[in-house]
Amino acid sequence: MSRIAEVIVLAQNAGDVMEPLTRPDPTRTWVGCFAEMRPGGDWGFGWGAEFEHMSWRSGLLKHLESLPWPRPETVQVLIHDEEDDCFGLWMIHDGRLVEVPLPRTRRAWWSGPPEERYAPDPGILSRTDCGPVDWPEEIEGGDQSRPLAW
Repeated sequence: MSRIAEVIVLAQNAGDVMEPLTRPDPTRTWVGCFAEMRPGGDWGFGWGAEFEHMSWRSGLLKHLESLPWPRPETVQVLIHDEEDDCFGLWMIHDGRLVEVPLPRTRRAWWSGPPEERYAPDPGILSRTDCGPVDWPEEIEGGDQSRPLAW
């Protein structure tokens, strides 16, 4: 199963925390490396990565929430799956990375039980203010009991 996703991590004073994630590490549950982003300055608080398969990102959010962030209140994780209309936002609340609902967006999941052979379905994040939305079959909040795909 293939589904490309981009992930951006923003966090203040987190260079030392993120530095190990810029190198390959076969002991991690997820596969990939982050690159520091310097879009117009030398601020040093943004990192990005692209994941080409859902299985490559399995456990990423759990790994990120376990790190010793110097300022956890500044940690923001932006995730864009290839089917999403926009980036979703995750922030640390009570020690866990949780998705923060964005105005005029809605996440929906495909119906049916999870398939154990594949990574869990992260659902699709769609904007509700840009015309008709082709919702998955299961739209009313989705199956929240499914494990996180991240």
